[in-house]
Order: sequence, then C-alpha cells, then structure tokens
Amino acid sequence: MKTTLSYLLFTGLFLAGILLLPEQVTSQNCNCASRECCSKFGYCGTTQDYCGKDCRSGPCSLPAPNNNADVPGIVTNAFFNGIVSKSASNCPGRRFYTRDVFLRVIKDFPHFGRSGSIDDSKREIAAFFAHVTHETGHFCYIEETGGRSKDYCDETKQSEYPCAPNKGYYGRGPIQLSYNYNYGEAGKNLKLDLLRNPEIVATDQVVSFKTAVWFWMEHAHWDFASGNGFGASIRAVNKIECDGGNGGAVSSRVNFYNEYCRQFGVSTGRGNLRC
Repeated sequence: MKTTLSYLLFTGLFLAGILLLPEQVTSQNCNCASRECCSKFGYCGTTQDYCGKDCRSGPCSLPAPNNNADVPGIVTNAFFNGIVSKSASNCPGRRFYTRDVFLRVIKDFPHFGRSGSIDDSKREIAAFFAHVTHETGHFCYIEETGGRSKDYCDETKQSEYPCAPNKGYYGRGPIQLSYNYNYGEAGKNLKLDLLRNPEIVATDQVVSFKTAVWFWMEHAHWDFASGNGFGASIRAVNKIECDGGNGGAVSSRVNFYNEYCRQFGVSTGRGNLRC
C-alpha cells in the first residue's frame, strides 16, 4: 500500500508539472527587458521579427488603428482599367482580373490600405498594384509564363506542406503565388485545400485575388505600416531579385510604384525604394 501511494503521489506531481510546464517556459522566455518585444515563439528582441506582426507583448510596433481611407475611391475604375488597358487585347487576365472582384475580396481584409495616414494608405495601395502590374504584365497573365514545366515543390517543407502527386506550385494569381509552402499557408488561412487543388488560384477569380491580398497582408503590409519603404516589399514578394539578383525586375517594380504614387498625388515616402 505504501508503495502504491508513493507511486500515485509521484505520478500526480509529474502530471501537474507537465500541465504547468508550457506556462512556466513561456513566462521565462517572455521575461523581456522593458524595451524588448516578445515574439510568438517566446524570444526577446527589438527588430521587426520580434516587434512586428508576430509580437505578443512589449513595445510591439503594431500599425495604428484603421483610418477612414476610401479604398474604392482610390482604386477607381480609371486607375484599375488604366493598368488593364496596357496589356494585349487577347490576354487571358483581361477578363479574369476585375476591379469588382478586388473590391469584394478586400472586404475580408479590413486592414488592407487602411493603416497610418491617408497618404500612407495611398502608398500601400500603389505598392500592391506596382507588384501586381509587374507580376502579371498589366493583368495579362494568370499563370507564370513557362510555369507548367516546374513543380516548385520544396522538399524541405514536405512534412508540413506535402506536395500532391502531379501538381505544380508555380506562380498563379495577381502576385504569382509560388511553392508548396505558400500554397499551404494560403490555403490554411483561406480554408481551402490549395495543396491538392492549386489550379483553383488560376480558375476562380475570388480565390485568385484572395491569395494575392493574403500574401500581401502576411508578408508586406506590416513593413509598410512600420514605414520600411517600398524596397522591403520587393524583398517580401521576390527576394531573389534583390542584392543584384535581377536589377531590371527591381527597377520595373520601382517605376510602377513611382507612377502610381504620382497618380495618387503622394510622395513615395521614407525608406529605401530598392531592396
């Protein structure tokens, strides 16, 4: 009996320790200095990796509350159609990408283009469409040119984002969603199985624009909200082009951004234009 009681007491204490352990570990890891941020992984630091969108406590650099920017009033028919009009008349994207679908999609992303001042909103919208214009050739392409010959299956991400047989994760949509891990993450957030059905990004107008806005909000919006400049968004969208990878593509994106800021009547803002 004594042995049984001792065993039960030990087991109870052991289980209690397990139940308490996550909270204790989190508390220890998040015991940051007053000027440090605690990331979602429980580590302290002062950069955007800690104080940006994954910040859980401390002086998080969260964007200001939504402003009252009129996104439909900024993305007018004239602006949107002005981009489309520069593509060839036989481009498949001309009938696929529409302003109505874009405006419908952003209702699910209430922070898009609505952080900071109204000028900040215009700059963010200019940046988004600068990338879209470059990626799709003025809304011409729905799929990456020559993409069907590539599967873009990152083997190192297979355990979390398993590539389906005979499926290609090449660029599709306004920001040319690429690689199995991006399809997997987008699908998880949009509640769609994009790993087994990546083609839907090129066949469903709403899904296509949703993947683009999701990618922007996940990877670029916070940099803009923090004032890091257009260059940071180039690195977010296609870091391979940066650091001498493809200076021509970088210049193309920058030129579109400059033009759209001019159309919106705002400066390009602070921060580097190039990555």
